[in-house]
Amino acid sequence: MRKIVIALSVLMALTSCVSKKKYAELEAKNKETQDLLNSCTVKLNTCLEEKAGLAATAESYKQHNQDLINSSKDLTILTTKGAENLEKSLESLKEKDLKISRLQDALTKKDSVTLALVTSLKGAVGINDPDIEINVEKGVVFISIADKLLFKSGSYEVSDKAKTVLGKVAKVVNDKPDFECMVEGHTDNVPYKSNGIILDNWDLSVKRSTSIVRVLTNDLGVNPAKLIAAGRSSYVPLVSNDTAEDRARNRRTRIVVMPKIDQFYDMIEKEMKKQAK
Repeated sequence: MRKIVIALSVLMALTSCVSKKKYAELEAKNKETQDLLNSCTVKLNTCLEEKAGLAATAESYKQHNQDLINSSKDLTILTTKGAENLEKSLESLKEKDLKISRLQDALTKKDSVTLALVTSLKGAVGINDPDIEINVEKGVVFISIADKLLFKSGSYEVSDKAKTVLGKVAKVVNDKPDFECMVEGHTDNVPYKSNGIILDNWDLSVKRSTSIVRVLTNDLGVNPAKLIAAGRSSYVPLVSNDTAEDRARNRRTRIVVMPKIDQFYDMIEKEMKKQAK
């Protein structure tokens, strides 16, 4: 705590700038990945439709050939052109099947990794505490922890009780070297009365985020390179701030746990390039 107070001004300036920049980069990368996944899904649906059409064409050729056989009682009536067309249709159908399989494998791998992470987190953290929520949005896992488990009102000093909860989260993160975390501080919309150290809700949300990051790195052994500190102030509420109960819900720290986005971006991009050939 004493070190935090001594270096407060420098840390607040650096942390806010760096965290906002990293956060913006991550948001942009996440949006880019989601757009690519959406494009991939559209492409997959198109391939499925083309597959159905080719299957119908192949069936039509088969039926046509069978009709010729039945009418002439002679297999030699099957024309060379009809046989070639049937072969081409079947070959095209195989190619579509291969492309569809590649896309499905890429998307399934991403979903499987996300599901495994959620299962690990719920098993380690527990799902019965109403002040801890674990959910998935757009392929990213979110752990939302109510501020009453982490801090005293208006404070950014992490409580001993919080360290127990964060220890469970740290264990899951440490067990998965290819994952990274973004720690987001959130406040309600009640203006913070400056004490000369914390100026406003922006400062408070960032300070709470960096306090959590320090506990994860200094006390719980999480690799600092896997962590991003971010403050959202009161601008991303869960509910309205009309009642004390709703304001309490909005005061939270959200830990965003995700596979390194570049890995999935590269994987999907490779499959899209294969499909374009």
